[in-house]
Amino acid sequence: MLKVGLTGGMGSGKTTVARIFEVMGIPVFYADVEAKKLLAEDHELRLKIIHAIGSESYDGSKPNRQYIAQIVFNNPEKLAALNGLIHPATIQQAKAWMNKQTTPFAIKEAAILFESNAHKELDYVIGVQSPEEVRIANIKQRDHLAIEEIKARMAQQMNQEDKMKLCDFVILNDDSHSLIEQVLLVYKLILTKR
Repeated sequence: MLKVGLTGGMGSGKTTVARIFEVMGIPVFYADVEAKKLLAEDHELRLKIIHAIGSESYDGSKPNRQYIAQIVFNNPEKLAALNGLIHPATIQQAKAWMNKQTTPFAIKEAAILFESNAHKELDYVIGVQSPEEVRIANIKQRDHLAIEEIKARMAQQMNQEDKMKLCDFVILNDDSHSLIEQVLLVYKLILTKR
């Protein structure tokens, strides 16, 4: 079974593309969802995050997401510390999940596959590219953030063009190209590589 990554910047449409693959019978591991579960449920990880970011990171056993986001998106060292704790645990979970799949390929969806070096565990990587204005509109609708905050968070991520150059396949999400047709093409191409 092939292990395939799916990546792109915030608001690029990764989740939409992942859902299309799921409809086609391809299982998807959502790294961000799993990381949030770990944040809430892993006691040892909680203690490490409190030590690295501060006691306000949790309200009892519940993560204080607003506080964590405010701290890490304004402090590159704190962001690196948080990522250094969460990414290894999420990568391990993804490995275990991938090993249980029986389909021709399975997908790990994650915004920071290259930044976390998780791509090294994968056979191929699909990138989702989207114009900045589309990404901003998507994030604004989804997260209800101010444009300045969206741009600040986007600036923390790897440059979209650089990221797409590292991908084996690129899907363009620009409201003028059919996502379904592009996903079908990539699906067929990956099947030929098994």
